[in-house]
Amino acid sequence: MAMQYPLELTFKFWSLAPQMSIKDANENTLFYIRQKLFKLKEAIGVFADAERSQLVYEIKADRIIDFSARYNFFNTHGENIGAVKRRGLKSIWRARYDIYRGDEVVFTIQEENPWVKIADSLFAEIPIVGIFTGYVFNPTYLVQRPDESTVMKLSKKPAFLSRIFNIKQIDRLSDIEEAEVLLSLMMMLLLERNRG
Repeated sequence: MAMQYPLELTFKFWSLAPQMSIKDANENTLFYIRQKLFKLKEAIGVFADAERSQLVYEIKADRIIDFSARYNFFNTHGENIGAVKRRGLKSIWRARYDIYRGDEVVFTIQEENPWVKIADSLFAEIPIVGIFTGYVFNPTYLVQRPDESTVMKLSKKPAFLSRIFNIKQIDRLSDIEEAEVLLSLMMMLLLERNRG
Protein backbone atom coordinates (compact mmCIF):
# COMPACT_ATOMS: atom_id res chain seq x y z
CA MET A 1 0.00 0.00 0.00
CA ALA A 2 3.00 2.36 0.48
CA MET A 3 1.33 4.58 3.10
CA GLN A 4 3.00 7.67 4.51
CA TYR A 5 2.74 7.55 8.31
CA PRO A 6 1.48 8.90 10.62
CA LEU A 7 -2.09 8.33 9.44
CA GLU A 8 -5.04 10.40 10.64
CA LEU A 9 -8.40 8.77 11.27
CA THR A 10 -11.32 11.19 11.56
CA PHE A 11 -14.93 10.59 12.60
CA LYS A 12 -17.46 12.90 10.98
CA PHE A 13 -19.02 14.35 14.13
CA TRP A 14 -22.34 15.81 13.01
CA SER A 15 -23.64 12.84 11.06
CA LEU A 16 -26.57 10.51 11.67
CA ALA A 17 -24.79 7.52 10.08
CA PRO A 18 -21.28 6.93 11.47
CA GLN A 19 -18.62 8.02 8.95
CA MET A 20 -14.85 7.91 9.15
CA SER A 21 -11.88 8.41 6.91
CA ILE A 22 -8.18 7.60 7.06
CA LYS A 23 -5.71 9.97 5.42
CA ASP A 24 -1.95 9.62 5.15
CA ALA A 25 0.66 12.24 6.10
CA ASN A 26 0.22 13.84 2.64
CA GLU A 27 -3.57 14.27 3.16
CA ASN A 28 -4.40 11.51 0.64
CA THR A 29 -7.58 9.61 1.49
CA LEU A 30 -6.77 5.93 1.92
CA PHE A 31 -10.08 4.61 3.30
CA TYR A 32 -13.60 5.95 3.77
CA ILE A 33 -16.47 4.27 5.62
CA ARG A 34 -20.10 5.27 5.93
CA GLN A 35 -21.88 2.75 8.15
CA LYS A 36 -25.50 2.01 7.32
CA LEU A 37 -28.01 2.56 10.10
CA PHE A 38 -30.33 -0.06 11.52
CA LYS A 39 -28.70 -3.11 9.94
CA LEU A 40 -29.34 -6.30 11.93
CA LYS A 41 -26.31 -8.05 10.44
CA GLU A 42 -23.42 -5.64 9.95
CA ALA A 43 -22.03 -5.20 6.42
CA ILE A 44 -19.73 -2.24 5.85
CA GLY A 45 -18.18 -1.05 2.60
CA VAL A 46 -14.65 0.36 2.82
CA PHE A 47 -13.95 2.76 -0.04
CA ALA A 48 -10.86 4.46 -1.45
CA ASP A 49 -12.59 7.87 -1.60
CA ALA A 50 -15.29 9.95 0.11
CA GLU A 51 -17.49 9.76 -3.01
CA ARG A 52 -17.65 5.98 -2.45
CA SER A 53 -16.83 5.28 -6.09
CA GLN A 54 -14.16 2.61 -5.49
CA LEU A 55 -14.90 -0.24 -3.09
CA VAL A 56 -11.66 -1.75 -1.75
CA TYR A 57 -12.86 -3.97 1.13
CA GLU A 58 -16.03 -5.21 2.79
CA ILE A 59 -16.45 -5.97 6.48
CA LYS A 60 -19.18 -8.49 7.33
CA ALA A 61 -20.36 -9.72 10.73
CA ASP A 62 -20.74 -13.46 11.17
CA ARG A 63 -23.96 -13.10 13.17
CA ILE A 64 -26.83 -10.76 13.94
CA ILE A 65 -26.13 -8.05 16.57
CA ASP A 66 -23.95 -9.80 19.14
CA PHE A 67 -21.32 -8.66 21.65
CA SER A 68 -18.94 -11.37 20.45
CA ALA A 69 -19.52 -11.16 16.68
CA ARG A 70 -16.55 -11.79 14.41
CA TYR A 71 -16.09 -9.20 11.64
CA ASN A 72 -14.59 -10.74 8.50
CA PHE A 73 -12.67 -8.71 5.91
CA PHE A 74 -13.09 -9.39 2.19
CA ASN A 75 -11.20 -7.92 -0.75
CA THR A 76 -12.85 -6.95 -4.06
CA HIS A 77 -12.53 -10.56 -5.29
CA GLY A 78 -14.57 -11.82 -2.32
CA GLU A 79 -11.55 -13.48 -0.68
CA ASN A 80 -11.42 -13.48 3.12
CA ILE A 81 -8.24 -11.65 4.17
CA GLY A 82 -8.72 -11.66 7.93
CA ALA A 83 -11.11 -10.84 10.77
CA VAL A 84 -11.39 -9.05 14.10
CA LYS A 85 -13.34 -10.09 17.18
CA ARG A 86 -13.87 -8.51 20.59
CA ARG A 87 -12.48 -10.63 23.39
CA GLY A 88 -15.81 -11.09 25.18
CA LEU A 89 -16.04 -10.25 28.87
CA LYS A 90 -12.33 -9.33 29.02
CA SER A 91 -13.25 -6.25 26.94
CA ILE A 92 -15.56 -4.79 29.57
CA TRP A 93 -12.71 -3.41 31.71
CA ARG A 94 -10.09 -2.91 28.99
CA ALA A 95 -10.94 -2.95 25.28
CA ARG A 96 -9.30 -6.05 23.73
CA TYR A 97 -9.71 -7.37 20.22
CA ASP A 98 -8.07 -10.29 18.43
CA ILE A 99 -7.11 -10.02 14.75
CA TYR A 100 -7.37 -13.33 12.90
CA ARG A 101 -5.96 -14.82 9.72
CA GLY A 102 -8.06 -17.93 9.30
CA ASP A 103 -8.36 -19.35 12.83
CA GLU A 104 -4.98 -18.04 13.99
CA VAL A 105 -4.67 -14.90 16.12
CA VAL A 106 -1.96 -12.82 14.42
CA PHE A 107 -2.37 -9.52 16.35
CA THR A 108 -4.15 -8.17 19.41
CA ILE A 109 -5.52 -4.65 19.94
CA GLN A 110 -5.52 -3.54 23.56
CA GLU A 111 -6.41 -0.32 25.31
CA GLU A 112 -3.20 0.98 26.87
CA ASN A 113 -4.76 2.46 30.03
CA PRO A 114 -8.36 1.53 30.98
CA TRP A 115 -8.43 4.27 33.67
CA VAL A 116 -8.64 6.89 30.90
CA LYS A 117 -12.06 5.54 29.88
CA ILE A 118 -13.31 5.62 33.49
CA ALA A 119 -12.02 9.14 34.14
CA ASP A 120 -13.54 10.29 30.83
CA SER A 121 -16.95 8.88 31.79
CA LEU A 122 -16.89 10.52 35.23
CA PHE A 123 -15.61 13.86 33.92
CA ALA A 124 -18.30 13.90 31.19
CA GLU A 125 -21.03 13.80 33.88
CA ILE A 126 -19.96 17.13 35.42
CA PRO A 127 -22.29 19.89 34.15
CA ILE A 128 -20.67 22.37 31.71
CA VAL A 129 -17.13 21.19 32.49
CA GLY A 130 -17.92 17.78 30.97
CA ILE A 131 -18.03 19.15 27.42
CA PHE A 132 -14.25 19.62 27.57
CA THR A 133 -13.57 15.93 28.23
CA GLY A 134 -12.15 15.55 24.68
CA TYR A 135 -9.23 17.79 25.65
CA VAL A 136 -8.36 15.96 28.83
CA PHE A 137 -8.87 12.21 28.47
CA ASN A 138 -7.75 10.55 25.27
CA PRO A 139 -7.45 6.76 24.92
CA THR A 140 -4.52 4.98 23.29
CA TYR A 141 -4.65 1.51 21.75
CA LEU A 142 -1.69 -0.77 21.04
CA VAL A 143 -1.58 -3.35 18.25
CA GLN A 144 0.71 -6.21 19.25
CA ARG A 145 1.93 -9.52 17.85
CA PRO A 146 1.44 -12.68 19.97
CA ASP A 147 4.96 -12.12 21.40
CA GLU A 148 3.66 -8.74 22.71
CA SER A 149 5.87 -6.63 20.41
CA THR A 150 3.99 -3.49 19.39
CA VAL A 151 3.52 -2.86 15.65
CA MET A 152 1.10 0.11 15.66
CA LYS A 153 -0.26 2.66 18.08
CA LEU A 154 -3.58 4.51 17.76
CA SER A 155 -4.07 7.62 19.94
CA LYS A 156 -6.99 10.03 20.18
CA LYS A 157 -5.93 13.63 19.67
CA PRO A 158 -7.15 16.29 22.12
CA ALA A 159 -10.09 18.00 20.39
CA PHE A 160 -13.33 19.79 21.17
CA LEU A 161 -16.41 18.16 19.60
CA SER A 162 -14.47 15.96 17.19
CA ARG A 163 -12.84 12.56 17.15
CA ILE A 164 -9.49 12.52 15.47
CA PHE A 165 -7.03 9.67 15.93
CA ASN A 166 -3.37 9.39 15.05
CA ILE A 167 -2.02 6.05 13.81
CA LYS A 168 1.73 5.50 14.13
CA GLN A 169 3.59 2.55 12.70
CA ILE A 170 6.08 1.13 15.22
CA ASP A 171 7.30 -1.95 13.33
CA ARG A 172 7.34 -2.95 9.66
CA LEU A 173 4.34 -4.87 8.34
CA SER A 174 3.62 -6.68 5.10
CA ASP A 175 0.84 -5.23 2.90
CA ILE A 176 -1.62 -7.91 4.05
CA GLU A 177 -0.73 -7.33 7.74
CA GLU A 178 -1.13 -3.57 7.28
CA ALA A 179 -4.59 -4.06 5.71
CA GLU A 180 -5.64 -6.45 8.51
CA VAL A 181 -4.53 -4.03 11.21
CA LEU A 182 -6.07 -0.89 9.68
CA LEU A 183 -9.41 -2.60 8.95
CA SER A 184 -9.41 -3.96 12.53
CA LEU A 185 -8.70 -0.51 14.01
CA MET A 186 -11.56 1.02 12.01
CA MET A 187 -13.99 -1.70 13.07
CA MET A 188 -12.85 -1.46 16.68
CA LEU A 189 -13.44 2.30 16.71
CA LEU A 190 -16.92 1.86 15.24
CA LEU A 191 -17.68 -0.58 18.07
CA GLU A 192 -16.01 1.53 20.77
CA ARG A 193 -17.19 4.96 19.58
CA ASN A 194 -19.48 5.40 22.58
CA ARG A 195 -16.58 4.87 24.97
CA GLY A 196 -14.35 7.85 24.17
